[in-house]
Parts: sequence; structure tokens; C-alpha cells
Amino acid sequence: MKYKNILENGSIADLELKNRIMLAPMGSNLCEADGSCGERVMDYYEERARGGAGLIILETAAVAWPAGSTMPNTIGFSEDRFITGLSELAKRVHSHGAKIAAQLNHGGKVAQEDTAAGRPVLVPSIPEAAGSDMFELLTQAEIANFVKAAGPDGKGPRYQVMDQSDIDQLVAQFAAAAGRAKTAGFDAVEIHAGHGYVISSFLSPAANQRDDGYGGSVKNRARLLTEVITAVRSEIGAGFPILVRLDAKEYRVDGGITLPDCLQTAKLAEQAGADAIDVSAYGNTSKGIAFTEAPLVHQPGGYLEFARAVKQVVSVPVIAVGRIELDAAQKGLARGDFDFVAMGRKLLADPELPNKLAAGQPQKIRPCIYCYVCVSKIFINDAVCCAVNPAVGHEKELGIIQTTTTQKRVLVIGAGPAGLEAARTLALRGFQVSLWEQEKDMGGTARIAALAYEPNGRLVKHLVDAVRELPIDIQLGKTATAAEVKALAPDLVITAIGANRSAPAIKGKDQRHVFDGEELRGVLFGSDPAAVRKLSWFQRLMLMLGQLSQLTRNIAALRLLSKFWMPLSKRIVLIGGGLVGLELAEYLVARGRQVTVLEPSENLGAELSIVRRARVVHELREHGVEMLRQVEIDEITASSVRYTVAGKSSEIGTQQVIISMGAKPNPTLADQLKAEGMEVASIGDCNEVGYIEGAMLSARKLALSL
Repeated sequence: MKYKNILENGSIADLELKNRIMLAPMGSNLCEADGSCGERVMDYYEERARGGAGLIILETAAVAWPAGSTMPNTIGFSEDRFITGLSELAKRVHSHGAKIAAQLNHGGKVAQEDTAAGRPVLVPSIPEAAGSDMFELLTQAEIANFVKAAGPDGKGPRYQVMDQSDIDQLVAQFAAAAGRAKTAGFDAVEIHAGHGYVISSFLSPAANQRDDGYGGSVKNRARLLTEVITAVRSEIGAGFPILVRLDAKEYRVDGGITLPDCLQTAKLAEQAGADAIDVSAYGNTSKGIAFTEAPLVHQPGGYLEFARAVKQVVSVPVIAVGRIELDAAQKGLARGDFDFVAMGRKLLADPELPNKLAAGQPQKIRPCIYCYVCVSKIFINDAVCCAVNPAVGHEKELGIIQTTTTQKRVLVIGAGPAGLEAARTLALRGFQVSLWEQEKDMGGTARIAALAYEPNGRLVKHLVDAVRELPIDIQLGKTATAAEVKALAPDLVITAIGANRSAPAIKGKDQRHVFDGEELRGVLFGSDPAAVRKLSWFQRLMLMLGQLSQLTRNIAALRLLSKFWMPLSKRIVLIGGGLVGLELAEYLVARGRQVTVLEPSENLGAELSIVRRARVVHELREHGVEMLRQVEIDEITASSVRYTVAGKSSEIGTQQVIISMGAKPNPTLADQLKAEGMEVASIGDCNEVGYIEGAMLSARKLALSL
């Protein structure tokens, strides 16, 4: 078996685990407002246990709830009243052969709920004031739901430098919380000593400026951690595993934690009684880009070197985390670089990942596209969700696909993400499904999105493979007309034809060097003769050769070849800085184009998740891309774009203009079919522009409602 090392059993202290896969702790905001575990959070964790993970590590939980809480709906471990819900959660996880660990924490300076409530914010030293570059990227709606950074009196956090009595109380709270976890039937505890929370702020030489026994040397800065470990061990006894999560590095933090610091701390934690080290990292939260460096790393396998280094200095098991692909996990485990692999986003996208590996079906795993929708919801105090798995947080409502006894015939028109997901789900339920797509290939606008952002292509492939394996009548190159639809006589027609992406009325938009979204798609894939006629004879010849060789139908090949040639000029102005515009700018910059983005609204990338938006904007700026907001486009000329910002007229020279805006719902086909007396439903962008997340959600909801 290819992934045999991932699937072999393992142990931490006296705890036996059926495989080496752990659910990495990720905030969900799904528990009840009073800190207790209700049905929604239990369903969420039970689904990951049912999917085959060996160990479920609970999201960060508050040992002093409500104090130290990092989200409005933080799980509490501070009172015995929480044990009932925690016991039921442990029971449900155990029923699927998985084990469960409680991640115990106090948020310290990251405890936004303390700031919001006006409670003291516990810190080792008063933090230096630091501005954030995040707020300029947020929409007004997001700001309204963002961290209540000013507190109830508008004066900001009330920092309290911890004295010995505060430290003693905190140590006792960790120990008592661990005792409740054991009483509730949990199998282990993880002490969170990373990610800017209170223990990690003691560990950080940047945050800890103390001159007493808790400051200065690594040993002193680790004293709070080792005291917590000792107290927890005393409370829970021998054999009950204590995991410790550490930061191997603090990104973009001057004088922060380094790998040598982490290695010393890991050894001290082991000496104090830790049974495993969970190796993560942290980034400066005042820098938007930092969050995709740590703790939610964008670089595949970004922390593997850290895990390998820790493994060399401790004798207890080491847990690796951080966008670890399956092949890298297998190789690392086989080499002994680490002992377990923790997966977060992957198990949101597909909780069945471990079971599919065990069944020898890795190709059926639904891929994470690393869009950061999941964590961005937490930023605005909302519940976790997943763009590719609509059932996240709604496991009972949207995760159970029940078969139907009615053999209704359903026609799905359009094979983008919405159409593919609807056809797949309906076929699994037992409906007779036909799927029509006017192009020669399935994927819709997600195909061009996959050119700009490679992970989108994995989702397209997954959905296409899934519908091809089901008894679905798939017809490609099939344009839906009212007459042909009537001839099929379906019981229901579902239109999933995507948005209308024609450009808004801009003076000069009809010139040959100007493309709107539909024309650009047609040019890149050679599928729009009218748009292709705008190109030079040489460009048309190259495209024709690409079509003849089938290269224009292969997304991976196009992505590679476009690094050497594509039918777009060197200097390009993008009108529109939303999701499409910014991802297109990424794509063009990576292919040596000089890009300027002109956005009419006050926000860049409003449709992108907050975390991904921050990363994209940061990287585009690093590549010298000028991005202007609140721009009024006056005219596109043969060699420039004239525009107005804040009442001042300007002009920028360009060789090509791409209008990456104007997406609107497209009800035309649905209205035509309804006029013929047919029963019609619409999903995806043709109903309401919501991109991949909205497409998948609307498709699943409709398919389960029939």
C-alpha cells in the first residue's frame, strides 16, 4: 500500500492510535455561547472521527472560561458543568474507533473576548503598540464583525502583567481543566504553548521582557510551561498523554522565537513530562501576510524541517503539521523525520480522507484548494465553513446524502462546479441525471480560475472524475435550447450556466486590444472565434496549433506553456480588482507582465476570503503592481486608460486592457424554459454570484432538498 506508514498504528505514552493521522486543532466557533458542547460542534467532530482519523485534537479551549477565550463560541473547561457535553463528545468520537485530546489554552493577549468584555488581558510584559495593515483590506461589513479591539470603553485592551499569584492561578486552572478532560473520558490533553497565546508569549523573547525567574534565558521563559506540565501530570497521573504544541519560529517578529529556542524548549518540556511535541509556528498578526506564513502556512510542507529538527533532540513522538501533502507525509514518516501528521484544512475538505486512504482510493479524496475561507470566517466571529465541502458546520443538514425512491429525471445544464456538484449529489441519491455542457470540457469558469490559481484545478478534476464514475448521461458540446430540453422531457431542469460576465459600459471597450471576462476565457482556451479574431495573425496561428494539438484543453499544460508564451501583451491594465482581477493579476505577474489594477470600489478583492486577500495584495505589491481604488474609468484609448481618482484625472499607458468585472446573475435561460412551462431551478453564479463557495453550497442545498 502506497501510504502504509501513514496508516500504521502508533502510540503516545499509553495511548494506542489506529493510524498516524490527527485532526489538527482549528477554531470552529461552533460550540454554544455558554461554552458548552452542543449538537453542532459534536456533529462536526464526530464526522472527522467517522472519517477515520486516529486522534481528534479539539480546537483551542479555555481553561479559565470565559476569561482567556479567543472566539465568541470558545469551548470551556473551567467548570464541572462542561463535563456532560464533553463526555458526550468523547463518547461519539470513540464510537468510530478514534481517540480525542483536549487542547487546553489561555489566550493571553490574543484573548479577544477579554478585550471585548473589558476583562484584564494577561501578559508577561506590556506589549509594544503596533499598527495593523489588515484594516485597510477589510470591507465595512467585515470591520463591523471584526475583533472588538477597542473594548467596551474604547480604550483598547487592559493589559495585566502577571504576578506570581496570577501565574499560580493559571497553572492551577490548566491542571483542573486537564482533570476535567480525563473525567469526561478524553484520551489525552494538549497544552497550547504557541500562536501568541499566554504560554507562548512567555516563551517569546520579543514578548517577554521580564527580569524575574520567568524571563531572560530560554529556561526561565519556559518556566511557566514546565510548571503547567508538572501540575497537569500531578492532576491526571502517569500514562495519560500530555502533548505540547510549540512554535518553531515567529515570523515577522523582531527578536521572536527561533528554531534553537524551540529545540531547547522541546527538551525542557520532555524533561517536565511531555509525551509528544506538536511542532507549529506563529506570525505577527499585525501583518496580513504573516498568517499564511504561520500558523496557516501556504507553502506546502512549510514546517517539515522544523519537525525534523525537533525529532533529533527529543525521544518522545513528534507531530508534524502545516499543509503536508500525502506523499510528503509518507516519506517523512518512513524516514523517521516525525511520528504523526496533523491535518486541518484537508480534513475539513474531506473528513473521509483517512478511510479513503485505507480503502486504497486516494484519488477520490476531495481536495482542499487553500482558499482560506475556513479561517477567514473566524476572523469575523463567524462559524467555520469550507468552500469545497458545504457540510462543514452543517453535518446533519448537508452532509447526509439519502437515497430517494422517486426516479425523477433531472437535467442539469452547465458543468461548472455548481452543475457538477448538483449532478453528482443527485445521482448518488438515485435520480436519473443528464448533464449538458456547451463547451468540450467540464469545469466552467473554474477552468480559467485554475490557470490563475492551480489548486482550483484539483477541485475541477475531482468533480469531473466523480460525475464520470456515476450513471450520469453527460453530453459535452451541447447547447441547451428550449426545443431540445422539451424533447428530453425532464421532471426538473437545473440551470448552472454561470454568471453573465460582459463588461460594463466603458467608452472604448470595443477596441481590439480590450477583452472582457468572457472574451479572455475564449482567447486563452481558443473557444471564442469572435474574441480570437481580435488577435494578430501570429497569435491566431499559435492558438490554432494549440487547438489542433489539444493543448488548449489541458489546464496543466496551458499553465506551464503560458510561462513561455500566451496571446497577451507585455503591459496590461486590469479594470476590476475583485477576486477575478487579483487572481488574474497574480497569474500575469508570474508570467512577466507589467500590471496595473484599477478598482472602482473602495475595496480590493472583496470576494476573496480575508486571509487569502491579504496574501494576494501583499505579494502583488511586492512585485510592483500598482492597485488603485475608487477609480472612475473615463475612457480606454488605443494606447492608454484615462481615469479619475478623488477628482484628479490621470492617464496610464498600456498595450492591453482586460475588464475583469461585471459578473452578474444570468437568468435568461431559466426564464426561457419557465416560459415554456417547465419546472426550473437555478444554482451557482447564474442565480447569485458566489464563486466556488457559493456554487458548491447552492448545489448541495438544492440537490438535498428534492
